[in-house]
Amino acid sequence: MLRLGSIILLTWLAPTLAFAHVGVGETGGFAHGLAHPLGGLDHVLAMVAVGLIAAQLGGRAVWLVPASFIAMMVAGGALGMAGVGLPFVEVAIGLSVVVLGLVLALGLNLPVAAAMALVGFFAIFHGHAHGAEMPETASGLAYGSGFVLATALLHVAGIALGLAIGRAGAGDRLPIARFAGVAMSVAGLALLGGLI
Repeated sequence: MLRLGSIILLTWLAPTLAFAHVGVGETGGFAHGLAHPLGGLDHVLAMVAVGLIAAQLGGRAVWLVPASFIAMMVAGGALGMAGVGLPFVEVAIGLSVVVLGLVLALGLNLPVAAAMALVGFFAIFHGHAHGAEMPETASGLAYGSGFVLATALLHVAGIALGLAIGRAGAGDRLPIARFAGVAMSVAGLALLGGLI
């Protein structure tokens, strides 16, 4: 039963990359906003990585790191909605997967403020990409609310995964987290190279 559940979860999380970015697909309403972050592998991996990093750091970082991502993502979304351009948005989003994966792969124990700044920097680009798609109608607020909730849920999934890894035992914790980070970084490089 656990295996079937894992397959279903992986199938659900295996998104179509193209639907997560500017100008593609339906963008109005809460349900679309909720589904939108799940529509791109780069976004799913980055959001889960933020949660994993927060869990790895522990303490106040468990809520401060994801909260800084969400706050800066909202700011980036506002820039996108206002039509303010940012250079290299797609490249920065791909790099976020690589860099956040490397933080995990290398087992970096960043100070909480540094982790908040790092994820906040990348969040601006994630938010901008989606904010540029938010309609300037009443449904834009609903879409934005859905997008924020989906992002928070992906962070919670990463935190839960990180805490589960921690419960696996002190000896196993680091290799599992490092493997996840390596896999994320490789996926990020493949995304940047247009291979996936």
